[in-house]
Amino acid sequence: MVLKKNIKVGKIRFYISIIIFSLFVFSNLYSENNLEGNFTDIKILDKISSKNELIKITNGEEIRYKDLLIKSIKCKNSEFDDDPEITAYIQVKDLTNKNKDGVFVFNGWMFSSSPSIAPFDHPVYDIWLIKCY
Repeated sequence: MVLKKNIKVGKIRFYISIIIFSLFVFSNLYSENNLEGNFTDIKILDKISSKNELIKITNGEEIRYKDLLIKSIKCKNSEFDDDPEITAYIQVKDLTNKNKDGVFVFNGWMFSSSPSIAPFDHPVYDIWLIKCY
């Protein structure tokens, strides 16, 4: 009888450890999926008229804003809540530029907390990363 009790306790511990392990694995997968978003919000400032506009971009699609063609390829939120960081890979084309050698005005990662790391440099427009969801 003592042997059967030990086997039952061993099975229970085994099943509990499998449940805890699977909860840990699935919670990590769920949190990683929440970090990447499907939409990117950017704010565009027209330096000539001094007006800004909030634009919502679906990741993977291009939108046209006046003379710019903007595409957000990927965006991601940081996993730290105390100092949130939003990053997005954005490509911007200037449609008035007829020179096909330099197609992109901007092609790289944007950071919401530090826009000067990879600045968007354009004579008419300024772009800031606002949100990823």
